[in-house]
Amino acid sequence: MAKKLIRITSRDNVAVAISPLVKGDVLNIDDITLTITTDVPAGHKVALMPIRQGEKIIKYGYPIGAAKEYIEQGSAVHTFNVKTLLSEDAAYTYDEEMAKECLLENKAHAAHYNDQNIPRINAYERADGQIGIRNALWIVPTVGCVNQISKKLEAWGNENLQVPDGVHAWIHPFGCSQMGEDHEKTRIILADLVHHPNAGGVLVIGLGCENNTMPAFKELVGAVDESRVKFMVCQDYEDEIDEGKKLLSEIAEQMAADKRTSVPMSRLVVGMKCGGSDGFSGITANPLVGRFTNELVAMGGTAILTEVPEMFGAEQILMNRAESREVFDDIVSMINGFKHYFTSHGQVVYENPSPGNKAGGITTLEDKSLGCVQKGGIAPVSAVLKYGQRVSKNGMNLMTGPGNDIVSTTVQTAAGAHMILFTTGRGTPLGAPVPTVKIATNSMLAEKKSNWIDFNAGAMLIEDPAKVTDRFINFVIEIANGEKKTRNEENGYMEISLFKDGVIL
Repeated sequence: MAKKLIRITSRDNVAVAISPLVKGDVLNIDDITLTITTDVPAGHKVALMPIRQGEKIIKYGYPIGAAKEYIEQGSAVHTFNVKTLLSEDAAYTYDEEMAKECLLENKAHAAHYNDQNIPRINAYERADGQIGIRNALWIVPTVGCVNQISKKLEAWGNENLQVPDGVHAWIHPFGCSQMGEDHEKTRIILADLVHHPNAGGVLVIGLGCENNTMPAFKELVGAVDESRVKFMVCQDYEDEIDEGKKLLSEIAEQMAADKRTSVPMSRLVVGMKCGGSDGFSGITANPLVGRFTNELVAMGGTAILTEVPEMFGAEQILMNRAESREVFDDIVSMINGFKHYFTSHGQVVYENPSPGNKAGGITTLEDKSLGCVQKGGIAPVSAVLKYGQRVSKNGMNLMTGPGNDIVSTTVQTAAGAHMILFTTGRGTPLGAPVPTVKIATNSMLAEKKSNWIDFNAGAMLIEDPAKVTDRFINFVIEIANGEKKTRNEENGYMEISLFKDGVIL
C-alpha cells in the first residue's frame, strides 16, 4: 500500500499528507496509530498527537509556529489553528562548534573529488577567465525610453543573425527619474549584465538625456572587449535602427568562431530559487537541490541562495554554517537589514506566505523558510553578497534580495549565475536571462504543466533519493552543455526586474 503520510524528523509532532486524507482514515506512522478526524488535502499537515494551546508546532525538527487552540490528534494543522512565532526582534549567536562540524563534513565530502573524477561540462571560455554555458547576444538598455528600439533590434537580430542562443533585449522601466540608491542599484545590475559570461557579446543602448548617462555608465562597466561590447546613444544618430543593426552584425561576426571546450563542473555558478511553494517543497524539490548543492560545493563550485524574507525563521540554521565569525556577522547584518526594510515601510516581517503557498499547505513563514533553506543543503556559508555584487568566492554564497521571483532571479543572474534551479509546487512559466530549470515538487504538477516543468522531484517520494540526485546532476550537465534547453528558453520566457525602494521623479 502506498504511504500516505511522511514525518520529516522524529522530533516532529505533525506529518505531511502525501495524498488526500479523508475523515475516518486509520493510518500507522512511526508506531503511532492515527485516526483522521478532518479531511486533509495533499501537502497539508496533520497532528500526530494532541497539541495544547500555545504549544509549538514542530516540522523539520524546528518550530513553525504555535497552536492557537487545542489541536486534536489526527486533525488538520494549518492557518486556522496555528500562529507565527516570528517577531521583528531576534538575538543571534554564532555556534563555532557547529560551524566547525559543518566545515569538517564538507571537507570530508570534498575529499571524494579530485581532478580526475570531477564531472566535466562543455562551456565557452571567455577572455576575462569566466566561462559561459550559452553564447547569446544581449541588448542592455540604459533607460526604459529605448525599450522598444531594443525590442525591434532584438527581433531583427533573431531573424537575420546566426547567433547560437539568440538575441535578447533586457528591457526595464528605469535608468531615469530615480534617485539615490535606487538609481545606483539600477546601474549596477545593468553593468553586471554587460559582464555576464553567457553573453558572447553585448550592445548597450542609451537615449542621450537620461540620468544614467552613457559616459558615466561606461565608467561603471569598466574594461571590456570593445569588439564584443558596443555602446550606442540613439540621439546621436539620424537612424538609430540602422546603426543598431550594424553594431549587432559586428558583434555577431566576432562571436561566430566561439566554440565550447571541456572544463570542470567546479567552474559552474548556480542560483537557487523557489516560487509557488507547496507542502512538498521542503520534502522533495528543495532537498533535491540541497543534495545537488552539497555535491557542487564539494567539487569546488559555487551556489547562490537569496530570498532573504524566506530565511526568516530559519536564519539561525544558516548562521550556524558560517565558515567564520566575519561571515556570521555579515549574515546577521543581511537579515537585520532586510527586517529594517520591512519595518521602515510599516510592514511586519512575517507577512508571508502567499495565498498560493497556503493553498499548497504552507502555514507560516517559518514553515516556508525551513523548507526554503534546504536548497542550500548542508554546505558551509562562505560569503554574503550585497544586492548587485558579483560572486568572487567559491562555495555557498548568500545574497541580499527579496523573495519576488523575477527580481531575485535577476539579481542572481547579475551575480554571475550561469543557470538557476527553480523549485515550484504550484507551477510558473517565468524565466531569467539564464537557463531557469523548473523543478516540480510533485508528479501531478510535472504531468499537468509539462510545458513549464523541466524535472520532476516528486520522484523523491517513491524512488531512492540518491538515484534521483544522480539523474538530476546529469540533467544539469546536459543543460550546461547546451544539449538540452530549459522550458523557459524554449518558450522564450526570459526577462529582468529591478529592485526599487525609493522615489520616482
